[in-house]
Amino acid sequence: MQDQAHPKTPTATEIHPLIARLESEQGYPRVASAHDVAEYLSRPGLHCLFIPGDARRNLETADAAVILPELRLAFQNVFDCAVVDDAIEASLREQYRALKTPGLLFFQRTAFLGSIEKVRDWSDYLTRIEHILSLKAA
Repeated sequence: MQDQAHPKTPTATEIHPLIARLESEQGYPRVASAHDVAEYLSRPGLHCLFIPGDARRNLETADAAVILPELRLAFQNVFDCAVVDDAIEASLREQYRALKTPGLLFFQRTAFLGSIEKVRDWSDYLTRIEHILSLKAA
C-alpha cells in the first residue's frame, strides 16, 4: 500500500507518452520540488511551468502537451518550459490560483505574470500569452 503522506513520483512508464516526450524530445526539465521550481525560475528570462494534471482522467492533458511546444515556437522561443511533477502540482495550483488543469503558469524569473487554465482555441492562446508576456518587468 502506498504511503499517503509521501505519494510516489510516477515512473517513466506511468507518465503519459506525450508528457514524457516534452522531457525526452523537447528537453523540458521536470520540476519535482519547491527547490527545483526556485532554481528553474531563478534563471534569467521568461518561463512557463506546465501543470499537466492527471492524463488518465483529463483528456485535455495530452492535447496541452502537444500544443505547448507549438505555442513556444509561435512566440519564437521567447519563453522556456518545464513540466511540473505530480508531487508539487497541487501546491503550485493553489499558490498561483490556477486550479484547473492542464495549466500554463508564466513567470519572468520569479515574478508570476499569469496563467492559462484548460485547453483553449489557438487564437485565445495567442491573445492571452501575448497579454501575459506584455506584463513582464522592464
